[in-house]
Amino acid sequence: MGLGSDMYRQQILDHYKNPRNYGELEEPDFTHVGENPSCGDTIQMDVGLDEAGETIESVRFNGDGCAISMASASMLSERLHGMAVEELHEMDTDDVTEMLGVDISPMRVKCAVLGRQVAQDGSKIHRDELDPDDRTITEE
Repeated sequence: MGLGSDMYRQQILDHYKNPRNYGELEEPDFTHVGENPSCGDTIQMDVGLDEAGETIESVRFNGDGCAISMASASMLSERLHGMAVEELHEMDTDDVTEMLGVDISPMRVKCAVLGRQVAQDGSKIHRDELDPDDRTITEE
């Protein structure tokens, strides 16, 4: 494990202790909640879109969870700003783990991807592609 790994660990701790974009949007275009039952993580993502509904203009998240889930949601909230909704839907597990910059054990991957899955499912509900009563539960 090299110096680069230590830098990413510090970045994860910083995002956990000082989360970016933590809170709620006053009038989100969509909001959604999800959980990771294996760790007890719960995250809500609020997303504001541009007038055309194609680009993410603002993101806030809140919830409670382990360092990996909270840091990942914080990092994701920064990354999503200005991103096309289609790009959000194309994000996969590898994109999240690369964003974190450290190897994640198989048991912790569910923690890491929770924010991404909540944002994707919230967007699908907004597009009437999922039932609004569905709650995201990570099962990867």
